[in-house]
Amino acid sequence: MITAQLWEHLQTLEKVIDSLVPDIEKACNMVNNTISNGGKVLIAGNGGSAADAQHIAAELSGRFLKERKALPGIALTTDTSALTSIANDYGYAYVFSRQVEALARPEDLFIGISTSGNSEGILNAFKSAQEVGCATLGLSGRDGGKMNELCDLNIVIPSDVTARIQEMHITIGHILCKSVDDLF
Repeated sequence: MITAQLWEHLQTLEKVIDSLVPDIEKACNMVNNTISNGGKVLIAGNGGSAADAQHIAAELSGRFLKERKALPGIALTTDTSALTSIANDYGYAYVFSRQVEALARPEDLFIGISTSGNSEGILNAFKSAQEVGCATLGLSGRDGGKMNELCDLNIVIPSDVTARIQEMHITIGHILCKSVDDLF
């Protein structure tokens, strides 16, 4: 079982390398341009994708591999008062979109993470980001789902297995952070 899981991970990684390197490079440019132009990176996801959002935001505001100034990476998954009040007053489908509406500006980047590409709350957040006029980057899997229509760029992991999709999302997140490190 262990060997099979590792081989499945490796096979997914090989597919990503074969087909997604140009999109990952575009994503790096999106994040770098946002940071260089004084914008902030807002990130959201549900469940394991929420953990990935927090991980990426922490790498930006803390550090990734080298000492540099703190950068504005914000996970929209961490403010329990905002999450619970918005969920209570508007419904869970709006917990991220209301925060995007409140916090995002045209110079910012919203990154939405959904393994299916169809998480209602993430889709609503992309719509709010479009209304604000900020750039949008998706990390999804399977066929990309409805996120394909709502993102400036949607990186679709070529897998139907949630665990493999999530593993590639955090790998891409680390690549984005390494790219930002290279700016400094």
